[in-house]
Amino acid sequence: MNFYVTFGTADYLAKTASENQNEKMLLMQNEDKAILLHESDAPSLFKEPKKYEVLDGVGDFQNGSYAVLNNIPVSDEGKPLFEQRFKERARMIEGEPGFVAIRVLRPVNDDTYVILTLWKDESSFKNWQQSKSYEQAHKKRGTSEGVDQKPIFPRPSYVTTYYAVTE
Repeated sequence: MNFYVTFGTADYLAKTASENQNEKMLLMQNEDKAILLHESDAPSLFKEPKKYEVLDGVGDFQNGSYAVLNNIPVSDEGKPLFEQRFKERARMIEGEPGFVAIRVLRPVNDDTYVILTLWKDESSFKNWQQSKSYEQAHKKRGTSEGVDQKPIFPRPSYVTTYYAVTE
């Protein structure tokens, strides 16, 4: 499965989404920009997409109202270790109140993976961050067993968040 992301104005991306209503798309924005997410087995409908392969996915991302994208640069040598870590993830997030979907996205044309989680709302995400399942999912972070301690990250990761655009 492929996953595409494109950026632009909310109006332009809304037009693109409305012209392709049979496609699995979700229009989101934050204070800086708008994004259109598209999941498909077919080639991208976007002129200049960021293209990813879905390594793991649960839930229908189109039902999300709040998105958190963990953007994680990974070296070529580190990709197998990084992907193995997500294949072995605890899978506890799926049972959290307000959880909608997750996609673990492998970049096709660059080095930055995206861990996309979608939520009913921002408070559901923040509640998960305070939960036992979050603690369990991140229990190795900062330890010698944690992937974050391996020399596989060429630059720091960063988080972006978006809200669904409602008409």
